[in-house]
Amino acid sequence: MHKQRLIDGWQHYTGSLGGVWEVWRSDKLNNHYNVPWQEVKLPHSYNAYDVMDPDRTYYQGQGWYRLKADIDNPYPGGRTLLHFEGAGQRTDVYVYTSKAGSHLGGYDEFTVDITDAAKEAAEMERYAGKVPIAICSDNSRDLETIPSDANDFHAYGGVYRYLNLVYVPAISVGQVQVTMEWTGAPEEAKTGRGPVKVQVDVSLYNPEQHQEELAITVILHDPQGKEAGRITLQSKPWDGKQRIAEFELKDPERWSTDTPTLYSVTVMLESAHGQTELSERFGFRTFEFVDHGPFLLNGERLLLRGTHRHEDYAGVGPAMTEAMIREELQVINEMGVNFIRLGHYQQSRIVLDLCDELGILAWEEIPWSRGGLGGEGYRQQCRDMLEAMITQHRNHPSIVLWGLGNENDWECDFDYFDQNEIRAFMKELHELSHQLDPFRLTAIRRCDFCKDIVDVYSPSIWAGWYRGIYTDYEESCKTAAADVRSFFHAEWGADNLATRHVETPYTGFASITGGAGRTDERDGDYLLVGGEPRVSRDGDWSETYFCEMIDWYLSAQERMDWLTGAAQWAFKDFATPVRPDSPIPYLNMKGVVERDLTKKDAYYVFQSYWATAPMIHLAGQSMPVRWGAAGESKVVKAYSNCESAELFLNGVSQGKKRRDSNDFPAAGLRWEVQFAPGENRLSVVAEQDGVVVRDELVLHYQTEPWEEPAEIRLTAERQDKTGLYEVTVKAYDRHGVFCPDAAGFIRFGAAGDGRLLDNLGTIRGSRLIQLASGRASIFVDPHGAPPPRIAVEEFFTAGGPAASLQRDSNTQARVSHTIVSAACEGMATVFATISDIRECSSGKEEGK
Repeated sequence: MHKQRLIDGWQHYTGSLGGVWEVWRSDKLNNHYNVPWQEVKLPHSYNAYDVMDPDRTYYQGQGWYRLKADIDNPYPGGRTLLHFEGAGQRTDVYVYTSKAGSHLGGYDEFTVDITDAAKEAAEMERYAGKVPIAICSDNSRDLETIPSDANDFHAYGGVYRYLNLVYVPAISVGQVQVTMEWTGAPEEAKTGRGPVKVQVDVSLYNPEQHQEELAITVILHDPQGKEAGRITLQSKPWDGKQRIAEFELKDPERWSTDTPTLYSVTVMLESAHGQTELSERFGFRTFEFVDHGPFLLNGERLLLRGTHRHEDYAGVGPAMTEAMIREELQVINEMGVNFIRLGHYQQSRIVLDLCDELGILAWEEIPWSRGGLGGEGYRQQCRDMLEAMITQHRNHPSIVLWGLGNENDWECDFDYFDQNEIRAFMKELHELSHQLDPFRLTAIRRCDFCKDIVDVYSPSIWAGWYRGIYTDYEESCKTAAADVRSFFHAEWGADNLATRHVETPYTGFASITGGAGRTDERDGDYLLVGGEPRVSRDGDWSETYFCEMIDWYLSAQERMDWLTGAAQWAFKDFATPVRPDSPIPYLNMKGVVERDLTKKDAYYVFQSYWATAPMIHLAGQSMPVRWGAAGESKVVKAYSNCESAELFLNGVSQGKKRRDSNDFPAAGLRWEVQFAPGENRLSVVAEQDGVVVRDELVLHYQTEPWEEPAEIRLTAERQDKTGLYEVTVKAYDRHGVFCPDAAGFIRFGAAGDGRLLDNLGTIRGSRLIQLASGRASIFVDPHGAPPPRIAVEEFFTAGGPAASLQRDSNTQARVSHTIVSAACEGMATVFATISDIRECSSGKEEGK
């Protein structure tokens, strides 16, 4: 098999066409303007930016891609395939104007055979041997498909995972499935010890039904890459799945979260049509959700320390490159995570490969989330996506749970809601899952009337956010766990605007009645108006509160020896169509990192409980101003996994504190200090196992009291490394005193030669955003505005209007001028002028 990613050479058009002929019309009839194509690289989503546009909803509809591909299949009579790792949400594939295949579903992999169509198209004289490929992606709203548009995530459009060009012989290996069976004593097998039988099942890809003899070799490799077994056989081709090899190992190395040891199986197939091979990695491990008890991995208790992941990233949406995915999973791993729920859909194979390599257990699910239950086509899509997810990912040792649904008690998409129908269909999916994979369990979150159907259930518990106060957490878990056989807590946390800090967070302790063990999210709780008092509606949405809540939850989880585990929602801020009223509109802000992986304070709270490498972090690194009266005692917190730490204020020791996770907050690593008015320097030092770790920060202590904000002021500072300008607005009262708790909305604007770097969904990449700790910022590219010419560059003439299409080749120095504005309701709009000099010929840049 030969495989290559098709990344470069693509052109894209966002919008609908009258038919596929419009993709290619200009190649034959270059006599009028047709469609404005833009060059793109795959993976790509045409919703990369508009999902975060505060002034309109995101585009849902068709998007077209085209490529003139070089195709040269090395196998005589071989098959040429397009392998999609994911495209949304409906996909039609054309070779020239002939439809080669279609697929419904935005998250499972699929393959389109273009062999015959490619041969025919390559003979067209105008393409000089190249093969014209067109792809139509469509994410239009459709109530009879999943996921529902009522979800708290976008149904993105585009070819947003890798697309591969694959050459295989006329007969090739389709899929390889590896199954393990422990054959020793039951008690030994329960811990993953003793002799194991490895069974290899294979399906073929043989669309022309060739019947020539096959020579097959199956090789088992150990974690060091050494051959641990080999089987050869001759066979005629077969239909469906067939067991072709069994190996027996005496006591293989086990896969675990601490030692994620991977074996592999390679199936080599040779016939008169050529040779091909396919390898699959796998691991040896056992797991158990003890009834009303903890989780066991290889017979030993493991507290599942989890988070959630959406496929979403600033500036690209779901179209994350492999490098981006690897960076994200590494940051997740360094936080100390050993479990991840992949919400709410099948995710990239790269993600699961990394979970296998890093030792992160996984819950993966289909996107039957909210909305209700549609007709037969809707149900068949659920079945198809469940089967695809399991067959495509079942070799991953990291996966322990197949998710069948999420919040299926949420009525929305139909003028009927039949709990019995939903129960019956949930039972059908549960049985299908066990039929496809008898060795893993099923799970759902938040649908109490189906909790008895699945193997593992997570209720809705949002103590301290949507319901109750955070000290209700442990009692809420006990109450919920008593009603189910196997309890897991998926989704908890709080929205928090990065860099917003307060001296005293709103906890609701004085105004919200405790949850008395019932802290589930109910209809309308996520709204910011109406309903009962709740922190999500009445709180400050600060990092300060979020850290305090996390600290309490993690301390409680350590004490709950019966707990299987929990997963915080969600690791990263992500775009959503249902939250236009967030401090950054259309952003779910519950992440411990921003949408571009910038870490918030919360990340380090998790590390202090979960990470093994010594670490320490002073709370409030993004809080440049603290406030209070002169001589007032203020609390300084440090988050660390070391046994003790020493704090210094302006070079003077404030004493050593010992860490105790039962000593809330900050596990005892907190000091009461008195700041001097003006600048103060803090540093903290800790040592663990001979490793010294330290952190420091500089802050301004403000003792002047302030009134309501009356004006905003704007400054611009050039960033030497990037050449960008950070434009910052701050709020002041009528006396000119800074207002560090100001939280009104700011709208940035720009005119001239520069442009705002906005629609990113980050604290410095959003043109409409609330003040955080009295300030807001955005980056400006001083040369980023579109040039004063027509954007379409397909037609050129010697003169006339189209002459503006010609690019300016002048390499002399160019001065740019940009006027940036900042507006806040009830205050005068303010302006700043940015002038920047760029010397294009030398690449040297100067700014002023």
